[in-house]
Amino acid sequence: MMETPGTFERIRATGIVPVIRLERPEDALSLGRALVEGGLLVAEVTFRSAAAPGAIRLLRREYPAILVGAGTLTKPDQVRAALDAGASFAVSPGFNPRIVDLCLASGLPIVPGVNSPTEVELALEKGCELLKFFPAEASGGVRMLKALHGPYSEVSFVPTGGIDAGNLASYLSLPYVAAIGGSWMVTEELIAAGGWADIAALSAEAVGLARAARTLARE
Repeated sequence: MMETPGTFERIRATGIVPVIRLERPEDALSLGRALVEGGLLVAEVTFRSAAAPGAIRLLRREYPAILVGAGTLTKPDQVRAALDAGASFAVSPGFNPRIVDLCLASGLPIVPGVNSPTEVELALEKGCELLKFFPAEASGGVRMLKALHGPYSEVSFVPTGGIDAGNLASYLSLPYVAAIGGSWMVTEELIAAGGWADIAALSAEAVGLARAARTLARE
C-alpha cells in the first residue's frame, strides 16, 4: 500500500504532529478544544497509556475537524484497539514488520519509525514512503536526516524526539520533511494541571512557527 491520499496530505499541510499522552480519556474533550483554538488540527494520541483508545474515540466524535492518529503502536492488540477507536493513522516508534503488515492489511495508514538505512529499505519494501525519524536529535538530528535522505530521495520524514519551538525550523526547512512531531505544546504537566489556555497558545505559536519556517524555505 502506498501513501493514502488525504491523510498524509493533511499532516504535510499542518507541519506539526503533537504527540499526546493522556491518563484520563475525558481530558481529550478539553484538549481537543484547545487544539482547535490553536489551529492545530492533527493529534497523535500515544498508546503509552491505557486511556488512548477512549481518548481517540472521544476526539473523533467531538472534534471531527481534527485528524486523530494512534501513536507508539508496538503490539498487534494495540493496532486492533486503534482501529476500533477510529484512528485515522498509526505511528510506531520503530520498524516492526508485524505492526506494519497489520496496519496495511487493515487499511490504516502507518508512519513507521526508522533511524538507519536498513530500516528505510525495509519500509520501502512494504511500500511505506512517509517515515518517522526517531529519536531525531539523539540519532544525529538534521545532519543524520540529510545523510539518510541522500540515497532515498522518494522518502519523506516526520522527525520526532528532542524537537521543540527552538529547533523545528531547521527540520521544516528541508523539503523532504513532511512535518515534525513534538510534545512541548501538549506536555503531560500542562494536561495534568488543566492548562488548556496555555496549550491553545502554544499550539497557535507552533503553527505560526511552522508556517514561517516553510515560507522561508521557499524563498
